Amino acid sequence: MKKYFTELLGTYILVFCGTGAIVINEVTNGTVTHPGIAMTFGLVVLAIIYAIGDRSGAHINPAVTIAFATDGSFERKHVLPYIAAQLSGALMASGTLKLMFPENELLGSTIPSGTAMQSFVLEAILTFILMFVILNVSTGAKEKGITAGIAVASVVGLEAMFAGPISGASMNPARSFGPAVLSGYSDTLWIYLTAPVIGALLAVICCRIISPKFSEVPVKK
Repeated sequence: MKKYFTELLGTYILVFCGTGAIVINEVTNGTVTHPGIAMTFGLVVLAIIYAIGDRSGAHINPAVTIAFATDGSFERKHVLPYIAAQLSGALMASGTLKLMFPENELLGSTIPSGTAMQSFVLEAILTFILMFVILNVSTGAKEKGITAGIAVASVVGLEAMFAGPISGASMNPARSFGPAVLSGYSDTLWIYLTAPVIGALLAVICCRIISPKFSEVPVKK
């Protein structure tokens, strides 16, 4: 239960700070700026990894949890509770922002600026890159250490910087779930629930192909 609560809290902080930056940028007529939003996402991920990485693994992302379970480095019995905790944390964060900024309609929702397929492919590729890095710098399902934190946070900030204007650069079903449900803008939520999972699973397959250590990991049930 402590791990589940830790994931809930970590995801709450991620969504509150990340989507909060988007909301505050909108209500203050762009004072945060797009680079500022991207930096916020990167920095909050860095802080969360250092804070809870050795406790729950700092997944704070259902796609990451599913990928670790598929890789065999995370017990599958914890997958559903982790995802439930992550989604709950995201909903709570969006709820907090809705109470604070009731005039804001989107609450930082990820909405494609182009076609749905364009954002779907982009989100899958972005999450593939993120998960590829996570798998190669983490220890099992634990994200800890200076290298892991900096590498993962850098990828999040980098991808948010260049891909945010097109797809929102979610890479995280929970991050998109909370704002979509609380704002009511859920028509394209399916993109952000499915594409990141597909991208993360492709990263697992790729790692097993290029590195023997991944193909030798025993599957936990």
